[in-house]
Amino acid sequence: MKFTTVPSIATAAALAAPFVRAIPLREVQASGNLEHRVNTAGPHWVAYWDAWLSGETGPPAASTLNGYNNLVLAFLLSAGAAGRAQEWQSLDASTRSSTHSAYSAAGINILVSAFGSTENPTSSGRDAAGTANTMATWVKTYDVDGIDMDYEDMAAMNKQDGSAETWLATFTTTLRSALPSGQYIITHAPVAPWFSPIYTSGAYIKVHSTVGSSIDWYNVQFYNQGTTEYTTCSGLLTNSSSSWPKSSVFEINSNGGIPLDKIVIGKPGTTADANNGYVDPSTLAGCVSQAKTSGWTGGVMVWQFPHADAAWIATVRASSWPVGSTTSNGTTTTTTTPLTSSSVADTTSTTTTEAATSTPTTSVAAATTTSQALATTTTTSAVTATSTTSATSSGSCSGIAAWSATASYNGGSQVTYSGSLWTNSYWSYDDTPGGATGVWAEVSSC
Repeated sequence: MKFTTVPSIATAAALAAPFVRAIPLREVQASGNLEHRVNTAGPHWVAYWDAWLSGETGPPAASTLNGYNNLVLAFLLSAGAAGRAQEWQSLDASTRSSTHSAYSAAGINILVSAFGSTENPTSSGRDAAGTANTMATWVKTYDVDGIDMDYEDMAAMNKQDGSAETWLATFTTTLRSALPSGQYIITHAPVAPWFSPIYTSGAYIKVHSTVGSSIDWYNVQFYNQGTTEYTTCSGLLTNSSSSWPKSSVFEINSNGGIPLDKIVIGKPGTTADANNGYVDPSTLAGCVSQAKTSGWTGGVMVWQFPHADAAWIATVRASSWPVGSTTSNGTTTTTTTPLTSSSVADTTSTTTTEAATSTPTTSVAAATTTSQALATTTTTSAVTATSTTSATSSGSCSGIAAWSATASYNGGSQVTYSGSLWTNSYWSYDDTPGGATGVWAEVSSC
């Protein structure tokens, strides 16, 4: 869910090599001695975690995630674990087991997210079945509850030749064969426009019709698709724009046949977490409440913790499934009324400033004013504007550390390199300032 090159921190051989370890309880359970069951009941309150937390190794205490029932570690790549997934992998088996037990006791699943915008598995020729089996082995070896498929290979999907859909179907089928339903969770995190009928090859409507029974739910990214896309309750729930027609929640259900309990609304936690699409939590709470009255029980996903903390999710859930209420698991019978574009009450978000982007969380299908999906669109206009900024003035670089190829940088970080001051637009690793990725913008000369 971010722009970067592939971190060179692991190799495929590392995943393929035999593991020497104590067998965690999860593997014993999954092998049949003690059957492990994961909780897939909705609504799903999902927090992605990619930000480094100072002074902590491993996930935060389960108590800090009150109100969430899923934490997703970003990211697992074909070459190995990166970011928070690597941090989880680095823990010893005993610490992972005790942490997992604490999360389970709190009703929180731990998942790992695959790929993100870091990797384009179809375009790069990755074998779908082989990659799925390798990642399934990682899931079992490192004791997590499942895997999220954050597939953002825009070039492959935009070809509209069926290659992306076929790759996704093979990957998902292989994953589910290795990670049985009820014992492990499999989710996908598509961008919302991939449910639009403008994709003649079917995109995620085709994926769902082919392997939807193997997918527990969809963490749909309703952001980074244009400055006004999915920013009102009507645009989010019932009437998406002409740029991405029929890609709002209830249109995805009616047009694409996706069950309402599988459509999880994904939003950035702050304006700094995405290029656009931010809705403040109070406004989002109103949209969630309206959707619930018409039978939607999917839940909400956010990029990312800790920017969106327990207080954030408590606000979002306050008008629908309040945190701590006896009905927060969504099993209570609800009286529903049809939700139409004319019946949705829109309120204006109290925050209107768009961040240039600190940590974009996904490659967009396209940030464009047209409804065409064929253009190569791995960056947004906001990123382009940032990444092409050139130095215009001299200044002091005193106190600013030099760029390092072995350090990772969150969005908004500053470094010195080749006599200039640079600021990065989003999380990056081993991306040279002034390099081809354009993640670093030259601010001034030193």
